[in-house]
Amino acid sequence: MTVAATPLNLRSQRKPKGEGHARRAEILAAAERIFVEHGYEGATIRKIADEVGLSSTALYMHFAEKGEILHEICRQAFAALLEMNQSIVAEPGGPEARLRRMLRAYVDFGFANPNAYRLIYMTRPVELQHGALSAAQELGGGLYRSFEAVVEDAEAAGLLRGDARTTAQALWAGCHGVVSLVITKPYFDWVERETLVTTLLDGLFAGLLKP
Repeated sequence: MTVAATPLNLRSQRKPKGEGHARRAEILAAAERIFVEHGYEGATIRKIADEVGLSSTALYMHFAEKGEILHEICRQAFAALLEMNQSIVAEPGGPEARLRRMLRAYVDFGFANPNAYRLIYMTRPVELQHGALSAAQELGGGLYRSFEAVVEDAEAAGLLRGDARTTAQALWAGCHGVVSLVITKPYFDWVERETLVTTLLDGLFAGLLKP
C-alpha cells in the first residue's frame, strides 16, 4: 500500500477566505518544505504564509504558532503510517508476508512523502521540543510497536534466526537507511528504485529469517 504525495501549487496569490480544510492542507504542505529547507528556527510564520498566499494574520486563524504546524505534520504522517500497518495486519497471510508488506509500505511512504519523512525521522530532538516531540514519542512509538508485534508473531512461528527485538530494529534500520539515503542524496547514481528496494528486503529477510 502506497501513500502518494499530493502536488500543490504553493506559490499562489492571495486567496479568499472560507476554504477550510483545503487551506490547512495547503499550509501544512508548504510548511513541510520550509521546515526542511530552513530548519525549525529558520522557518517563520511569515515565510509559510507567503508561500501559500496568505497574510500572517490569516494563517494564525488556522494555527496558533509554528510549533503547532510541525506537530500536526508529524501527527498526520504517523497516523497515515499506523493506518497502513493496521490494514496490512488485517490482510490474509502469515507473519513473513505481513512483515514484507509492512516494510514495503514504509519505504514507499518515505519516497512518496520525503519532506514529511525527513521531519518525523530525521529532525534533531532539539527541534522536536518545539511541538512535535509528543507525536514522535506517542504516535511514533505506537507505530513501531505495531510493527514489532508482527516480528514477534514471526518469532512465535519459529521464523527468526535471532530474537524479535533485535530483528525488528535491524529491519527498521535497514529500510530507514535506504529511504534516508535516496531522499537526501538524489544526485547519487542509484540503480532502479524497485530493484534497490527488492534487493535490500531480500537480503534482510535472507539474513534475519530462517529459510
